[in-house]
Amino acid sequence: MLSPRFLLLRSAASMTSRSLCTGGIMRQGRAPDMVEGNPLLHVSNVRNRLREIVGASTNWSDHQQAMAERVSLSSMLAKSQSELPAKKMKDSFLEVHLPLGSEPQLREKYLTFHKTVRFGRILEDLDSLAVLISYSHTYNPVLKSSPLSIVTALVDKIDMRQHIIYPDCDIKFTGHVTWVGKTSIEAKMHMSQFHDGAYSPVLDATFVMVARDPENKRAAFVNPLQPEGPEEEKLFQEGEENKSRRVELSTASLLKVAPTAEERKIVHSLFLNTLDTKTVSFRSRLLPENSVWMEDAKLKGLEICHPQQRNIFNRIFGGFLMRKAYELGWANACSFGGWRPNLVAVDDILFQKPVEIGSLLLLSSQVCYTQGKHIQVRVHSEVFDPLTRQHNTTNVFHFTFVSDRDVPNIMPNTYGESMLYLDGRRHLTHTVGQ
Repeated sequence: MLSPRFLLLRSAASMTSRSLCTGGIMRQGRAPDMVEGNPLLHVSNVRNRLREIVGASTNWSDHQQAMAERVSLSSMLAKSQSELPAKKMKDSFLEVHLPLGSEPQLREKYLTFHKTVRFGRILEDLDSLAVLISYSHTYNPVLKSSPLSIVTALVDKIDMRQHIIYPDCDIKFTGHVTWVGKTSIEAKMHMSQFHDGAYSPVLDATFVMVARDPENKRAAFVNPLQPEGPEEEKLFQEGEENKSRRVELSTASLLKVAPTAEERKIVHSLFLNTLDTKTVSFRSRLLPENSVWMEDAKLKGLEICHPQQRNIFNRIFGGFLMRKAYELGWANACSFGGWRPNLVAVDDILFQKPVEIGSLLLLSSQVCYTQGKHIQVRVHSEVFDPLTRQHNTTNVFHFTFVSDRDVPNIMPNTYGESMLYLDGRRHLTHTVGQ
């Protein structure tokens, strides 16, 4: 069964805004369980543990050699899932500490100019933790290093339980495997922060990981999961439902099928609202009051992918990609709404292709739907080969923000933009239930 501390994170969170932990209150941000010698993981050690499990090195040249030597581990892979022993949820349970209150020297890495926490850094930590949780589920004490290459396939959803994350109060991550397929793993994680003498929930996250062979080329089997008790049975069933929902959403994608009858009416209504009644021409369009053309709500960025951003498999770290996409999406939402927005949710981040070291990574953020104070932002990432001039999509990110004030309406001008508008509407409806 789950620990009482873990179950506590699933309770309802207070949304009350409070001032930063400063002065004498700062001591209240130091959690009593984050003391020297605590055997639970420090966030800075998560990636070190991953390197030990995989047999990777922090040295660039040694790392390349270690990855080449992993090919020999292919013989250790199971031929079927039935060969592997079933694992329990508690086998993969991890608790990781981010002591922003107890270790001030760590704080600067996570601090924003506005004295809040850089959420992009939190995304990096969640991604690393999800991988470590998955390796804990597949751990074989007989093997010195794991033959599996476990990578992030999808960020199913991240729900914010409160908007404020204090920059000088200790943070705790907990999580474990909640569902397993033949080659895929669902990991749920919870983040809480110590403030006013107690931990308060901050977010809930669900990641989907996939297991591959040592060369990260083919799928590999993972240990089955055996739930124990009603609570774990419920979590496992939710995992099954999440899988079915993802299949259903993929089938209904606007890239595959036409919009629904209701959505077609919405698009036509938008078109009629932008017609110039004086000319009554299909080409003559007018922007309604308090609206912005979708074309004018973009923000782009470029990243050169250096070895420093590599993961344990010599590809660009997924958490780094999420951080860069989030920061660009946030900046776009901020400039669009004219106010610093708060994140409501992250959902449906699909990792389509790995990003190689040395790639030119192009990021393009687009405000694709707005409703009241909510802003839905889509960030598209692709790698560009300057020699072949080819572009390949690697990721699509979806972020839901909320502003303190009503924001302008976004108006599509083409059919393609109308599909982005409808897709954004679907994501916002799924996130906030409107």
